[in-house]
Amino acid sequence: MDSFSVYGEQFSSRLLIGSALYPSPSVMQDSIVASQAEIVTVSLRRQQSVAAGDDFWQLIKNTGLKVLPNTAGCHSVKEAVTLAKMCREVFTTDWIKLELIGDEYNLQPDPIALLEATKTLLADGFKVLPYCTDDLVLCQRLADLGCEVLMPWGAPIGTGKGLLNPYNLKMIRERLPNHTLIVDAGLGLPSHACQALELGYDAVLLNSAIAGAGCPVTMSKAFKSAVEAGRYSYVAKAMPEKDVASPSTPTLGMPFWHQE
Repeated sequence: MDSFSVYGEQFSSRLLIGSALYPSPSVMQDSIVASQAEIVTVSLRRQQSVAAGDDFWQLIKNTGLKVLPNTAGCHSVKEAVTLAKMCREVFTTDWIKLELIGDEYNLQPDPIALLEATKTLLADGFKVLPYCTDDLVLCQRLADLGCEVLMPWGAPIGTGKGLLNPYNLKMIRERLPNHTLIVDAGLGLPSHACQALELGYDAVLLNSAIAGAGCPVTMSKAFKSAVEAGRYSYVAKAMPEKDVASPSTPTLGMPFWHQE
């Protein structure tokens, strides 16, 4: 598989994996290993205690993966910026997956606050990976600010509904051809991930779809294969769709050809 770039760093696996909601730490570790992901997301805010946080951080370090901390659970620019700075200290990385909740019902990102926080963090030297909706204009504005990577959702987080608006996602891909695009949130089936890669997206980020599966380890393997299939399909370029049928086997030259 060819590689893709995240702020100048090259990665072979096009599957990013989350570290929350697993039934046990051992299942989390086994699922991450089985996925062959190279980037894992972590949330500093959702650790229950310092001791638990230290134990969890050690488990993540043991995977040897690139860590992408996130600002999950933040509702304001001040909250997100403060947490991002804490993550930079704790995880010793200037990468941040910027999340800012705008609506409690479907956990939709706040586009106005997202732009403000992105501008602030970029000015402070962060490499921002903003989690946003599949709004083309919003993605363009984030790109204009200096984001090299964008993470539009497929559907509201944790729903497992897949790509609710492939048209929007396709337009974002076409209008931002030089940006790294990662579908984040809402995927539930390996076929959803395959579809995202077939649209030309560089990668997908998953958590609930794997952690919430009956067997997370097996599901992580399924998503790994689906991502590879989707990328191969995109590179191969699918045949054009047709409105009428055409035979795959020609009749010309057949041994029992009869003419009227």
